[in-house]
Amino acid sequence: MKFLILLTALLTFSAEAKIDQTYFCQDKLGAIPIRQGGRVKPLYVHARELMKYLTGKRSYENLSAVQTYCLLSLQAMGLESPIKLEARVDHVDAQKFFNLPEGKKTIPLASLTGEISRLQREVRKSKDQDSLKKAFQTLLNQAAIYQEITTGNNWLFPALTGDRVDWIPITAFLSEGKIREAKKVSSTPFLKVIFDEVKRFEDQKTTEHLLEYRFMKMRLPIVSMVVTLLALAALTLFKKFKWALGLSFLTIILQLALITFRVLISGRAPITNMYETVLFSGFGALFLSLVVGHFKKEKVYVYMGLMYNACTLMMMNFATGMLSDNISPLVPVLRDNFWLSTHVTTIILSYGALALSWILANTVLIKRKLGGLTQSDEVYYADHIYTTLKWGTIMLGAGIILGGVWADYSWGRFWGWDPKETWSLIAFVIYMAILHGRYTSWIPNKRFIPLVAGAFMSIMMAWFGVNYILASGLHSYGFSEGGAVFLGSFFLVQTVIIVLTSKKSETVMG
Repeated sequence: MKFLILLTALLTFSAEAKIDQTYFCQDKLGAIPIRQGGRVKPLYVHARELMKYLTGKRSYENLSAVQTYCLLSLQAMGLESPIKLEARVDHVDAQKFFNLPEGKKTIPLASLTGEISRLQREVRKSKDQDSLKKAFQTLLNQAAIYQEITTGNNWLFPALTGDRVDWIPITAFLSEGKIREAKKVSSTPFLKVIFDEVKRFEDQKTTEHLLEYRFMKMRLPIVSMVVTLLALAALTLFKKFKWALGLSFLTIILQLALITFRVLISGRAPITNMYETVLFSGFGALFLSLVVGHFKKEKVYVYMGLMYNACTLMMMNFATGMLSDNISPLVPVLRDNFWLSTHVTTIILSYGALALSWILANTVLIKRKLGGLTQSDEVYYADHIYTTLKWGTIMLGAGIILGGVWADYSWGRFWGWDPKETWSLIAFVIYMAILHGRYTSWIPNKRFIPLVAGAFMSIMMAWFGVNYILASGLHSYGFSEGGAVFLGSFFLVQTVIIVLTSKKSETVMG
């Protein structure tokens, strides 16, 4: 009680407290280390991850994620906070369960913590992993995390005793005695106590969390996307190719830096979750297109690479409900495995190469529909589609074989008809049939190009569908949930493009 009175008295005289009640919760706290999720990371990263998970947003009104997280944690010390976070309730039956008014799809997290017992009972009722059970499980997890934050137990702060580091709740670390001593020499005693201990930790232990903090502040995904779009604009607007080429190489450098930072922070290859596979696929496709384009002396490859890379970067920046950029510890089967790295790298590069053919095939279909394509143009584009198709199919086959080696190493069997294995094989067979048909002239251009555009749906099913729609199999770990709407929309749009351009195709080429 004495400490609470002292705390309130100190904060009452703070001008900042009078204005917006942020107390000592400043954004510079984002650089301090916190231990959660099995690793040490900056508070800035942890706060953003939890805010996104709890509310779907990275901030609260005019407060940053760090300020919001800090203020919620201070509630454990008896301080009032204006923050009223709400969790989304998207499932219709879950909305009825909470008696939400019609049209309302959120529930206050403070109220949700009082529903933990009811939620636990609902989760235990169903043995099947249906959508309602998953919705209740998510809400239960959100309630538990919110409760942990507001009781001060989520913010684990490093406290050094000699060479030993104990990670203790911030409320336990900020003792009355430490604050009184710091007040003698500082007008911001709370910040002084915190940053003095952080300096001791960094001097004696590590500063690796600062690398991740700087990396996150650089916003490389959004910068890479902007540069990629500028490169596409330069390719379209300027006759001089050097501008587009220069910006393409700058994109490669930026994405290589992004990948390198993630490798340094996580200590592993950047291919172990959906976000990283999308990143690596776009990067690999652009790199491959620049290499092939250089040897072929054709600008069309640069166009394909930039277009697909732009698609992947937009997903990374805007599809955050489907792709999570969180860096988390791996499950044991994914650790220190050479065959995993080679298998997944090869598979993802094959997806990128096949995506190049998909981009150009759809471009040709649309240009054909608009009447801006001659038969010689179509033959020209079909040849380049065929080139990328060969690269992609060879790498897909190699990746499947390497996957069998990894499966034998990890699970003791080379092939088990797991959904991911099955769909990869289906995609490989489809592309082999198209390649064979094109090579033997059995499939003419009027059928070859729409077949290539449609074939990429099998890749999307193997890549996303197994995890987002089937949500089963040994390959389901390490990937985000959600994305079924995205995948369904992709299939619908691609089908519509093929259908709308098919009649024109038969008229022109028949």
